[in-house]
Amino acid sequence: MTEPICSFVQEYTKADTLRLHMPGHKGKQILGPETMDITEITGADVLYSSEGIIRQSEETASALFGSARTLFSTEGSSLCIRAMLYLARMYALYRGRKPSILAGRNAHKVFLSAAALLDFDIDWIYPDGSESFLSSCINPERLEKSLEGKSYAAVYLTSPDYLGNVADLAACAKICHRHDVLFLVDNAHGAYLKFLNPSRHPLDLGADLCCDSAHKTLPVLTGGAYLHFSQICPPELLTAGEQAMRLFASTSPSYLILQSLDKCNTILSGSFPQEAAKTAQRLEKLKQKLWEEEWQIVGDEDWKLTIAPKSRGMTGKELAGRLEKQKIFCEFSDPDFLVMMFSPCNAEEDYEKIYTALKSQPKLPAIRDIPPCLPAVRQILTPRQAMLSPFETLPVHSCPGRILAMPSVSCPPAVPIVVCGERITEEAIAVFDYYGIQQCDVVLE
Repeated sequence: MTEPICSFVQEYTKADTLRLHMPGHKGKQILGPETMDITEITGADVLYSSEGIIRQSEETASALFGSARTLFSTEGSSLCIRAMLYLARMYALYRGRKPSILAGRNAHKVFLSAAALLDFDIDWIYPDGSESFLSSCINPERLEKSLEGKSYAAVYLTSPDYLGNVADLAACAKICHRHDVLFLVDNAHGAYLKFLNPSRHPLDLGADLCCDSAHKTLPVLTGGAYLHFSQICPPELLTAGEQAMRLFASTSPSYLILQSLDKCNTILSGSFPQEAAKTAQRLEKLKQKLWEEEWQIVGDEDWKLTIAPKSRGMTGKELAGRLEKQKIFCEFSDPDFLVMMFSPCNAEEDYEKIYTALKSQPKLPAIRDIPPCLPAVRQILTPRQAMLSPFETLPVHSCPGRILAMPSVSCPPAVPIVVCGERITEEAIAVFDYYGIQQCDVVLE
């Protein structure tokens, strides 16, 4: 397997070149990797106008994922999400439709900012009353009902979600295509799903476009991601892919991240499928052992362990704090859940260490409180109108009746509770209180 980007940079570094180009460190080591950190010089190709080594590496990735085209991102799935929505808007205009989109309510806040910039109308599919606001286990029946009598440009789902729930994408794809609607999937947490047997990747389940955050589950530097075009993607969108990425991307892509994506091709083409299966088997074994210890496990993702520890008398935040004292740092915690993410880079002893740490936790009286339901609040302004309005920042308890201007959640989990342009209600404030959100940016009156 060739690694054209890595090979170019290695040869350039060995040549002892006088660097009269960016970056300003000129290859002198400060943190360590500076010698390998270059810019789009002659021979290094140009991201999103690629004809050389980047195009070669992307074509290798495309073959590995079975896509019609795969584009690299050095700005995570955030860039890919913006590009997907741009392409969905283009699709709507090609077909004389209004730029509107149907989305699971647990969409990342980047989806909102992209929809605002592109002036999309959004209709939401809410989680049911038993689900966290991070989850939206959209079943095919709910999707079918939501599409009846409507004419959307696209359906946008997040799967896997932050808690490890995986939607029935194959059934959802069939429904979307029967309604002549693009099917877009935020697969940021699931790049590895392609390499399971059978594949659980959106490309193999009927998505037209999807994004993968390579860095979340593959051995790639933070910021490395893919935008995939499926074999069934409308050809006019395929040809506009680089334009869509170029519209939102930095003109200074990280060549350290590009080399990481390039090197990952070699790893994926080797024993990675076997390692992927071994990781899933080890985690399944750990889950079974934790069930026997009466830990409540949620979600069905192969490489993610999500614990609901209230049954053991502690919140997710409290359990995270206990584990950190044992030098175990998890991906995410909130009042209800603790999320851990695994990969083949976790050694077998890591699973035993986690089991031992959790086995040693006390079994306290169960915590009975439940999160308040995510309110279905009224939209007053479009996301674009709200985000581009003057705003002020107020304590949440001063916000009843006000219109949210900007998302009030950090990353992780980056899933808005109230959406920009919606009126904040007392019920919404109860949800803010529960998750520790103390202030909101609201449209200036």
